[in-house]
Amino acid sequence: MVHSAAKDVDAYLTEVPDERRDALTELRQLCRRELTGFTEVMAYGMPAYERDGVAEIAFASQKQYVSFYLMRSDVREAFTERLATQDMGKGCLRFRKVQSMDFTLLRDLLRATATRPGTVC
Repeated sequence: MVHSAAKDVDAYLTEVPDERRDALTELRQLCRRELTGFTEVMAYGMPAYERDGVAEIAFASQKQYVSFYLMRSDVREAFTERLATQDMGKGCLRFRKVQSMDFTLLRDLLRATATRPGTVC
C-alpha cells in the first residue's frame, strides 16, 4: 500500500499487511502519547500528525518498507549522529523489516519534535 483512501487511521491500520499491523499500531500509540497538542489526520494517504494545521510527522506502509516521515529539518540535524546508521532519505526513515524499527530512536525524535514548533521542509 503506497497511497490509502482510508478516511481515518483506524481504517488505515486495517488495510496494512498483517505482519506490519502490530508495529504500526505501536508507532501510532507512540505518536499519540508523545505528540501532545498535535492532531492525528490522514494526509496524502497516510497517518500524519499536525500542529497548527502543519504536518510534522507521518508514517506509511510502503511496498518494500515502513516509512517514518520527519518533516522537521532542525530535528533531523539535531539527530545527525543517531540517524547516520539508518536507511534514510531526505526526510524519511525506512525500515525494511518491522523487527528493525528502533522505537527508542522514534520516541526521541517525536519528543524533540513536540518540544517546540520548527520549520517544516
